[in-house]
Amino acid sequence: MKTISMNYIKGIFTWNRTLIVSIVVLLILNIFSFYGLYTNKFYFFKAENYIFPILSLVHLIFLYVLWFKINEDELSDPPMRTLEYILYIISLVYIYKLVDTIIILFSYTEFENHLIPDTFLPLGFFILMLYAILILVTFLAVVYRKEIVGTYLFDNMNQHVDHWK
Repeated sequence: MKTISMNYIKGIFTWNRTLIVSIVVLLILNIFSFYGLYTNKFYFFKAENYIFPILSLVHLIFLYVLWFKINEDELSDPPMRTLEYILYIISLVYIYKLVDTIIILFSYTEFENHLIPDTFLPLGFFILMLYAILILVTFLAVVYRKEIVGTYLFDNMNQHVDHWK
């Protein structure tokens, strides 16, 4: 059952589509990291609004390295492994932002007597959907790295090098 659903998802999100969707979603979420759902305004002078764009730079670098390794048919290397491990930590931030958006959306009923913009629910659900897609394509990028580039086996790497050339 698991492989059928995974194959179905990979049929929709091929490697190229995963790359494109990842970049587009990251760029849109970078813009929305400055947006306040309750106020329908952008806040550029709050330092915490810059955390997501800075973390997404690491994600974009990982995607570039993965794209380069796939196009050049290269093996994985220690810097790529380090980037991927950092991406695992950043994925926890993505999950946190997803949960935070859900909590904000469920707080709608607490502020019924206050003036909430008409864009609250539509943009809130749009941002929620973007975070869910981002988590999915991040997971898929790692799956494609394992399938196309290969696993991180560095113990045997030097055995395949001809030292006499």
